[in-house]
Amino acid sequence: MPPEVETTAIPPRGQRVQETIAQLRERILGGEWPVGSRVPTEPQLVAALGVGRNTVREAVRALAHAGVLEIRQGSGTYVVSVDELAPVVARRLTDDRMTEVVEVRRALEVEAARLAARRRTADDLAALAGALTAREAAWRSGRVNDFVTADAMLHTAVVAAAHNGMLAELHASIGTAMRSTVAATLGENLTPERYVDHSRLIEAIQAGDPGWAAIEAGAYLAPPPPA
Repeated sequence: MPPEVETTAIPPRGQRVQETIAQLRERILGGEWPVGSRVPTEPQLVAALGVGRNTVREAVRALAHAGVLEIRQGSGTYVVSVDELAPVVARRLTDDRMTEVVEVRRALEVEAARLAARRRTADDLAALAGALTAREAAWRSGRVNDFVTADAMLHTAVVAAAHNGMLAELHASIGTAMRSTVAATLGENLTPERYVDHSRLIEAIQAGDPGWAAIEAGAYLAPPPPA
């Protein structure tokens, strides 16, 4: 009889994708890639997870469809949520709900600014300064899409500096809706009258002044005056 040859069964492709999704979720939930951070590149994930490029690509697309990741062309793939609330919010977004998005942002971002002023670390301050610089550069570029992305990243950095995981998740869940309202407000061109300075908000957080930070965060999200 021929000698027995030990073989290792290769799981079917669908199973490998599901296992890869589970591994990615585990790393996100474990805090290795917090909300707002960019995940490693596709080649890096291939090496880290020990699976093929197509498997990684399918797993990332599945998590993007679920609202956990967001693929930004030319920038990378970012963690936008640890749950599947984001796409639910996005589906509910209509023109008549734009005001509701701003009200929710105000509720979340005023408290985030207050907490950030109390809890920010040296790394947070560096991230905030960098995000503010990037936002200003994006405005000068005149490209609406670039500015919307840079603006969102600044607000994400403020929320991250609050060091409240649940607050970060809730804020991330309205990320798509938030960018939609900003884009709708700006229109097709960046014009001076639509510019909103965020430097005082960052100064307040840097100064460690929770009251000032909350006032600045509330100012740019103030409801419009009654008609």
